[in-house]
Order: sequence, then C-alpha cells, then structure tokens
Amino acid sequence: MKREYFRWHSPNLEREMELLVFGHAGEKVLIFPTRDGRFHEYEDIRMVEAMAPRVQAGELQLFCIDSVAHESFYCFWCDPAGRVKRHNEFEKYVLEEVMPFLERCNPDGRTVAHGCSLGAFHAVNIALRHPALFSRVVAFSGRYDLTLTVEEFKDLFDGYYDEEIYYHNPSHYLPNLRCEATLDLIRALDITLVIGDEDPFVENNRQFAEVLRGQGIGHRLHVWQGRAHKGHYWRRMAAEYL
Repeated sequence: MKREYFRWHSPNLEREMELLVFGHAGEKVLIFPTRDGRFHEYEDIRMVEAMAPRVQAGELQLFCIDSVAHESFYCFWCDPAGRVKRHNEFEKYVLEEVMPFLERCNPDGRTVAHGCSLGAFHAVNIALRHPALFSRVVAFSGRYDLTLTVEEFKDLFDGYYDEEIYYHNPSHYLPNLRCEATLDLIRALDITLVIGDEDPFVENNRQFAEVLRGQGIGHRLHVWQGRAHKGHYWRRMAAEYL
C-alpha cells in the first residue's frame, strides 16, 4: 500500500501540521482524529489495516490529518470564546490548505468526511457547514452538541454561549436552517452515523437523526450493542460502512 508523509507550516494555525496519505486513487477520505489522537492515530489503531483491501484496490484514498483539540475545544485554561476562535482557525486550515492539497493529490470528485469520537463531530460539522465540498459523511461514536454534560463529559464551553458556538453545534443550528439552496446541498450528502446503545451520546445521536429527518435530509443511523467506542468496534464499522 502506498503511504506518504507530509508536513508544512500552516499560515492559518501558525504552526507545523502533519498528515499521512494512504493509497493512490478512489474516493478521497478526509479523516479527523479523536480528541487525543494525532495524524497517525488511524494507522496506530489499525483502521488503515481494516481498510487495506479497498485502499490497495484504488477504491479509497485516506488522508489522515492532525488535530488541535487541546488548543481549541479542550484547551480549558483558555476562555471559551478563545477555544472556538482557535477551532475557526483549524477549520480555515482544513478548507484553505488541506482541501486544495486533496485536489492536487487526487482528481476524483468524491470526498468523504470521516472520523471517530470528536473526529465524528468534526466530520459532520464541516460537511454540514460546507456541503458542496463533500459527497459522503461517515461518523462513528460522535457527539453533535458540544454544550451537553453527560456522565464525565462536560459542556466544552463551561456554560458560555455565543453565535460562534451556536454555528459549531450541528444539533443547534441545523433545526433552524431555512436556506433551501444549502439544505438541497446537505440533502445530496450520503450520511451515515454509528453509535453504541450504551454510549453516553446515544440520545444525542437519536435526537440529531430526528433533526435530519425533520429537515428532509436522508441518512442512516446504526445503533450497535454496547458502548462501541474504541478501535475494536471502529475497525468493524469502517469495514462495513466506509
């Protein structure tokens, strides 16, 4: 399998950013890591291994990017407005640097937004905010409302709320979206959500699926047995849904 490492200084983030690319052709899969994951996480937890037959056959090309989660949503020493500001810089990095890089690497017109856990949030959020750039969304074990407090998982903004936070919580902004042109682009997406029935955010997933349904957005929500929130499950999910 073709494996390539890339690194460049991001003008949007003002720091070095790294990524790995697996494969040579096919649908481009933009992969966001989990909260504590790095660009090599997908390889480390054997997700690349699970997808190897399709990657080697030229059906999928995997682009595994790095994270700034501990500079943004999980930077608890920073004020909440600063956390979402840093996330906006990360989104600009993805849109202005990573997406053009994908196009230079691979002319295939199909791009999948994909991730697990916090990576699932990133995949869903960026695809809903910029639906013209993507063809599919495949999200495993995600939360789509970062203001929820469930079990040990806290509101990532400590009760602070503003317009920027609103527009980065799909469970908040999607029910109120009225632009038919944007909704039509979102309705064209192939959306797959997967969650465990013991996952703390299973109800958020079910509620979010109702929001999608209410907006006429086709999707599939698959609920697995157990918490299903680790590599063992994600490898099986990837082989089945990606």
